Amino acid sequence: MDSAYKPEDYVRIEQLLHYPEKLQERLSGIEDTSEISIPKDPIEKVIFQNRAKSSIRKIAQNRGHILMVGRPGTGKSLLANMFQEVLDRSMGEYLRPKCAIAAYPGKDKNHVRFAYENPEKLEQRITSVHHAIEDAGNSMDEFSLAEEIKSVKKIRNGLLLATLATAIGGVFYPAAFIATGITGIGAIFMIMQENNHKAQEKIQRENSDSRRVAVKHLQDQVPEVLYDPRKDKDLMARISEPNARNMKGGFRHDPYQSSNLQTPAHKRAYLGAHAKAPIIYIDELKTMVKVGYMSDLLEIMQNKEYVLEGGRDTGSGAADRSETSLHADNIIIACCNHDTLQYLQDEGDGAFLSRVEDKGEIVQMESAVPESLETTLEVAQYIKQEVENLGKAFMGAWKDVIDSEGYDGVRKRSGVIFGRALPSDYTLKERDFSRNAIMEIVKELRCCASEGKLTALLRPFNGIIKTAELEAILENSPLVEARHVRYAMDEHLSLEGAIAKEVMEHKKALKKYISAITDSIGYVVGLAVISSRSSGRMFGHPLPIHCQVNAGGADVVTAPGKLGDIAKAAAQNVRASIKKVLKTIGAPYVGYEMHVEYIQIHGGVEGDSASVAMDIALISDFIKQPVTQKYGVTGSLTGDIILAVGGVTEKVRSIMDIDLGMEGACVPWQNMQDIEPLLVNAHCRYIQKDDIPGVRIYRTEGENDPFDVYFCKTKYNAYKILMGLDKAEVEDRITQRSRKDLLFIQRMKNPSLDDSQKAKAA
Repeated sequence: MDSAYKPEDYVRIEQLLHYPEKLQERLSGIEDTSEISIPKDPIEKVIFQNRAKSSIRKIAQNRGHILMVGRPGTGKSLLANMFQEVLDRSMGEYLRPKCAIAAYPGKDKNHVRFAYENPEKLEQRITSVHHAIEDAGNSMDEFSLAEEIKSVKKIRNGLLLATLATAIGGVFYPAAFIATGITGIGAIFMIMQENNHKAQEKIQRENSDSRRVAVKHLQDQVPEVLYDPRKDKDLMARISEPNARNMKGGFRHDPYQSSNLQTPAHKRAYLGAHAKAPIIYIDELKTMVKVGYMSDLLEIMQNKEYVLEGGRDTGSGAADRSETSLHADNIIIACCNHDTLQYLQDEGDGAFLSRVEDKGEIVQMESAVPESLETTLEVAQYIKQEVENLGKAFMGAWKDVIDSEGYDGVRKRSGVIFGRALPSDYTLKERDFSRNAIMEIVKELRCCASEGKLTALLRPFNGIIKTAELEAILENSPLVEARHVRYAMDEHLSLEGAIAKEVMEHKKALKKYISAITDSIGYVVGLAVISSRSSGRMFGHPLPIHCQVNAGGADVVTAPGKLGDIAKAAAQNVRASIKKVLKTIGAPYVGYEMHVEYIQIHGGVEGDSASVAMDIALISDFIKQPVTQKYGVTGSLTGDIILAVGGVTEKVRSIMDIDLGMEGACVPWQNMQDIEPLLVNAHCRYIQKDDIPGVRIYRTEGENDPFDVYFCKTKYNAYKILMGLDKAEVEDRITQRSRKDLLFIQRMKNPSLDDSQKAKAA
């Protein structure tokens, strides 16, 4: 049989073994991150995004718009911040607004007028008006009820005299006592009235707001300063929830809408980002789509001005409106994911995208970049930046303790936090990463991508770098070493990673149990991954698969469970592949029912990476040949060819745990570069089984516990590794099985036929 491999293929596999040396060579100029200098240009602090950085610089030059499209964690927010910093350094004094925005009363109580004025002169004018109003209030006569009190006193005195006179007359004329009672009651009432007037006078005099209330109608005519450029230093407004209130502004509700207490509209007005900020950074356009603000944004981008309208659907502010327009010549920096981009392309025939492209660019953020000397050094630079940021965080959190107690106080208090005594020379200072530790980070970046690339989803690695730093500090290690990074990778898991860890423990026990009690016919260890939507990391785990082939039934494939469309299509493809083999080798046609079971995969399966595993399990059951349970397999089957799949690095790494008892894996030839990260900081060598090349990785020191990875081009290569059979042996046994099944079916249908007649019929 002709081999699928060429001489140069074996050379390529041997070259894989030199990957750790190449990585070492790229980092040969540095021993640790202390030798790395961080660029002064803020934009160059963002790594991997060369096209986006170039676009940002162009936009800074011509004041256009930019839309960055990419997954979370690729550096969109960081680029926006760096863009602001560069513009502030270069053109800040020209971009920053010079005029204050003042609101004046309009033609009626529901209208206002806006004016752009010099802030110093405006402040002086408003201050002088306030002083004049205050003087007017102070010049008003003091509140007095003297006349009212005087008249009450006269009546009171008269009633008291009448009471006295009638009391004397009552001695001689008893009937006069009736008049005494009446005048006495009147005198008491007038005394109470006098005291009431005096109390009111005192209260009014002690109330400091009385004069202000008297001149409130004048205060209501004073303009309100809505924006003072001297108090706002930022060039960029960050909007996480873009809507009319945040972007345009509006009018607040007035709870006192009547009498002398109501607040005029111009004093209830407030401004949004369009009127105040030269640069507007919209963190996620999806929120703008949800709140329906896109049409307003398009209009403002076109006209560069807008009229301020009521800020609420109900209440006093709903009817308010400005008579004059507000300027809105903003630079728009927006971010979105690919699902939002699809909506923007359809909405209004891509009107927003057209506005952006008219004066700017739409930039696709890189989710992965090829590994090279440049990108490897950028990783080292990124680690150095995070180390410095952590050092600043330490100083910010412990500065007071360091200043008052020194680092000895930090050690004692940190011991309380960690619940153990720390070494006497323990210091809470950042550690630089050693070269091997940098290589370990590069390795993990490679594991999250494919095709020899480094993932650009860097946000999850911030936590990994910090965790490795803290572990090195607790050990009081002078540098962060590779072991600290490996520890951080195990500890710093996303939600999906924690779930994958639990799944992995379950799969270990399940795999051991199945291997112990089955004859391994029809059973194969597939490989699967769980992908984290938030971090982009993948977590592999073994996927036990069992298949059966029954003759005489309908010619169908049954795959129960929660299978996705791609997984179902892969199962149908395997059936077609097996039928093609039967036809090619001239085996008698017999209807077969093929049953595929993903063992205890309750959450469902999607993808075609298990199609090779399904084919092997079906063929194993068809020819009754056991499959080794010590090897895993992954790959997409198309005819006889095995094509590349995703997540191979994590799939293979998931079964390298010695406790699982696995000894190797078969992976697609096209995924050979995905094995390179597993060779970092490990001993390995070239191996070959018949014509199938591979790599042996030693999992423990002293070249113990080998793990073999074979690179398969066709399904027959996988048959050789997992079942020990070559193509001719498999086809011969398939033919034998088909003839036996045909003979069995014929006997069932017509028992009177003899063997020669049945053979002739066949």
